[in-house]
Amino acid sequence: MKYKHPKITEILHYFEKISAIPRCSKNEHAICQWLIQWAHDNHFETKTDKSHNILIKVPASTGYDTAPIIILQGHVDMVCEKTPASHHDFTQDPITLIYEKDWITADQTSLGADNGIAIAIAMTLAVDKDIAHPPLELLFTVDEETGLHGANALASDFFEGRLLINIDSEDEGHVTIGCAGGVNTHLSLPLDLIDVSTQSQCLNVHISGLKGGHSGVDIHIERANAIKVLARLLSFIQKTVPINIINITGGSAHNAIPRDANMLISVPTQHIEKVKSLIQENAINLTSEYQQTDADLCITVDVHKGSPEKMAGNTQTIIDFLITLPHGVATLSPEFRVESSHNLAHICCENGHLNVLLSVRSAVESRLEVSMQSIDTITRLVGGTVYHDTRYPAWQPNRKSPLLAKSQDVYENLFEGQKLVIDVMHAGLECGIIGKKVSGMDMISMGPTIRFPHSPNEKMHIASIGRVWDFLVRLIQPS
Repeated sequence: MKYKHPKITEILHYFEKISAIPRCSKNEHAICQWLIQWAHDNHFETKTDKSHNILIKVPASTGYDTAPIIILQGHVDMVCEKTPASHHDFTQDPITLIYEKDWITADQTSLGADNGIAIAIAMTLAVDKDIAHPPLELLFTVDEETGLHGANALASDFFEGRLLINIDSEDEGHVTIGCAGGVNTHLSLPLDLIDVSTQSQCLNVHISGLKGGHSGVDIHIERANAIKVLARLLSFIQKTVPINIINITGGSAHNAIPRDANMLISVPTQHIEKVKSLIQENAINLTSEYQQTDADLCITVDVHKGSPEKMAGNTQTIIDFLITLPHGVATLSPEFRVESSHNLAHICCENGHLNVLLSVRSAVESRLEVSMQSIDTITRLVGGTVYHDTRYPAWQPNRKSPLLAKSQDVYENLFEGQKLVIDVMHAGLECGIIGKKVSGMDMISMGPTIRFPHSPNEKMHIASIGRVWDFLVRLIQPS
């Protein structure tokens, strides 16, 4: 396919090769080895650390050896999400790319443009002999999507540059100069297991068709959360008919809004039709409520053919717990817009416990602490336990950044007076961690336009890749 911009084909060539390599978080060995081999083939110096982060050093163009080093940074892993109908195996199958007019998407899976496109752009730039540039360091981190683990493991002397361009933002024409911090919160509630009554039947209730999305980028849209929908269904039924939970599952990644969830409940035999009717009634209300954000919301119910032996005697406590746990935007601010939020990300029953994962974000450390304390309190009140991990710092905006000032000038001159939009974002970026490790880092984040990341609806705007390329090439040239 031919594109108006001469570099898009080359960039997408690399992106296609990257997409052919399975690279879910914590399964990045193959993509890392491929990148190292590519660097060796092009005679670039490389090094890795114990976490398998990669640094590739690209020599300066002739005459620019003494110019300040610029770091081009992205992460090698992707969020692996697929539709219920997909048979894709993320451990071995390539991502199947679909080109639809001005967009690239994938066949019933997440696309991985977050953040494969960063790698493709950096590789294309590194081998382009016609571009004058200073020394470059391509910094590719691992395991970003499950908690920025690769960036957390970086040593402060792993790289030399003090100017960093992160290519992990998702709106062309915008640069990001700050982001929220966050933490993953793990909750566990003991299940009071009792025998399933012989005078009952079991129903499967399934939530599907939700759009989901990135819990940082899309949280303000107020899309339906499949776990919260199940909790509301349970509460609605329990007010009329006594039921017991046998099993409940939903969600996947900490940074993906849950699109699907399922519960298996025990219902007194004489109330089976009544419960089906209640589910249908509530489904109509929920479908109407989420018509604007999740028009394809689907709630199905069928009789379970198996014979489970145990159910939760503390079902009412579980319902109260799930109803009370927060999800969505918590606080707003003029600078960050969405300042604090929660994503009720994953739930499952395992080893006699109900396990829940929440992703908590805030641009303000004290408000992050308050959110954590609130969730801790709710969990203790129902007899559960809590632990927190993968905490990462906020990236505070520096509006006096020299790199930002140059970005604004370059963009306006390049695109005939168009103003560069300056953003702070609610999603976590590795810049926050890197800036915390190394004082004096001057950083911005940019990227082509990506919609619905962390979901099977993820898509990338092709023409925006060319504009990002032009902007980046002009930006890295020494003044």
